[in-house]
Amino acid sequence: MFVIIGWVVTLGLLFGLFIAHGGNVGPILKALPWEMGMIGGATVGAFLVNNQMKVIKATMKGLGACFKGSKYSKARYMELLALLFDILQKARKEGLMAIEKDVEEPEQSEIFKKYPTVGSDHHVVEFITDYLRMMVSGNLNAHEIESIMDSEIETHHHEEHAAVSAIQRVAGGLPAFGIVAAVLGVIKTMGSVGQPPAVLGGMIGSALVGTFLGILLAYAFAEPLAGLLEQKNEEAGKELQCIKTVLLASMQGYNPSTAIEFGRKVLYSTERPTFGELEAHVKKK
Repeated sequence: MFVIIGWVVTLGLLFGLFIAHGGNVGPILKALPWEMGMIGGATVGAFLVNNQMKVIKATMKGLGACFKGSKYSKARYMELLALLFDILQKARKEGLMAIEKDVEEPEQSEIFKKYPTVGSDHHVVEFITDYLRMMVSGNLNAHEIESIMDSEIETHHHEEHAAVSAIQRVAGGLPAFGIVAAVLGVIKTMGSVGQPPAVLGGMIGSALVGTFLGILLAYAFAEPLAGLLEQKNEEAGKELQCIKTVLLASMQGYNPSTAIEFGRKVLYSTERPTFGELEAHVKKK
């Protein structure tokens, strides 16, 4: 929603003040389809050449996520921490082998079913169960599991950042493609040097629309989307860091209540529940 509002504000103020200052949008609108077609076609072609198919798919998915609100809310984090508390509490009371079935078949687990928001997120469930499985096996110590977790989170960050980099490269190329479109317009104009000055002026103005569009699309559309997507990726990584902190605290001997408190402290302050809110939520569940 805010993406659309931002674009409306940008275009409204830009063209509104241009018109209020006596500008004529007629030449811009007349040249817009052709200039946009040249710049858009060159950008799409370069994007396809520059990226592997998995990055292209990730970029399309990421662009779609930019137009949706963030799913990482205080309520989601409280549910996540309550889920981890239940699992660790069960393991503490009944032994690690008691959670083996929950780990191997999370879709059938009553604990995961009790928390549908987090339990339906395949990536989060897989991250939790993979490391609980290692804890159950007892073959790795906390330092070894922490190293593996760090590697997986770093890999996840690099995969998600590939889409951000792809959009940033598009933003970097758009002004250049705008200049190319403008140069082609000047070439066309030079072939009509016998026309009256008013006609030549209009043709030169149309040619310059390419430069204008390239810069506008780069810094008002592509670059902001890349920044927004990067922020969303950071949120996803923060959730994994929270899970990591809780599980490692449990492996180091802390009780479930203390372990989830460690995880709570990792969260961003804007979504972090207070100690009282989390405690009340866990007891309610």
